[in-house]
Amino acid sequence: MNTTPSRTTTPSTTTPPAGTTDPAEGSADAVTEEATAKDSLVKDPAPKDATGTPSDAADSGTAPDDLAGQSADEDDDDDDALEPDPFDEARHGVGAGAAAVVSAALGVVALTGAWTGRVAAERETLIGQIQTSGGGSAAQQISEIYGDAWHTTALVNGVFAVLALLVGVFVLVRPAFGAPSERPQPTWVRAVALAGVALGVLGVLISAGMYFDLFVSLPTAGAPAGG
Repeated sequence: MNTTPSRTTTPSTTTPPAGTTDPAEGSADAVTEEATAKDSLVKDPAPKDATGTPSDAADSGTAPDDLAGQSADEDDDDDDALEPDPFDEARHGVGAGAAAVVSAALGVVALTGAWTGRVAAERETLIGQIQTSGGGSAAQQISEIYGDAWHTTALVNGVFAVLALLVGVFVLVRPAFGAPSERPQPTWVRAVALAGVALGVLGVLISAGMYFDLFVSLPTAGAPAGG
């Protein structure tokens, strides 16, 4: 019979030799380093160069946006350049329009008469009365007092008619001479100028008929009755 007490064996804890690492600790360190690398990639996706500026990849990513912005600005500038200036549109044709209105007004004056014509007619009447005050025949009195005043009125109206005709023709033919214009002459200017030309031609015809007694002849004195 063995009286020696039985000995229980305990697992021995051995210390790894110096310079070796525990496999569990090595795997934990690898996992930690991998997680740190992933965090750094998430926080700073664009690498930077030595000076702290973003790399060329980031610059190439923003370049299309800059080009798109520049092209949009150029398109806006082109649109502004193509749009007509309202002040230029308002100034275009002002002189020609004013001349056309003047031509039409002169044509109306040539047909209706002006105060200058009446004043000139009254002056001729006064001169005729002075010349025939010392005596004269009836035909001479009619010619000096009435005929000269009638012809003077026709002459003054004819001058206004010729001016209306010349100004209207000048407005119509002006675009054909001088520096060519980018925009055509406004329609209303041509219409008013044509009206002035028409009134001028009509005034010239009427004035010529009055001056040469084509429409109405001067009155004639009857022969004196024999005694």
